[in-house]
Amino acid sequence: MNLENTKAQMRKGVLEFCILSLLSNKEAYASDLIQEMKDSKLLVVEGTIYPLLTRLKNEGLLSYRWEESTGGPPRKYYKVTPLGDTFLRELKKTWDELVEAVAKATTP
Repeated sequence: MNLENTKAQMRKGVLEFCILSLLSNKEAYASDLIQEMKDSKLLVVEGTIYPLLTRLKNEGLLSYRWEESTGGPPRKYYKVTPLGDTFLRELKKTWDELVEAVAKATTP
């Protein structure tokens, strides 16, 4: 079994939750999200985040606005929609339950 692959899959499983959590506090540009997640040791790449942002937007959980950039093309800034806030609250509840269950299952 490949330990690195297992660790990567565990991180991938929480990306949606992390993105919505980060965007619940402020709107952000995709590169800023990538950097924040890398700073948190989530090891995210553009090829993963952009399709996920598009899917979340298409599901009505995120919206975006364009902002002109002084150093290049316009930038898309994402934020959580009211539906996304509701979804995030449910994810948070599920996450808390999962953390508690895993702690109980893995404590000797």
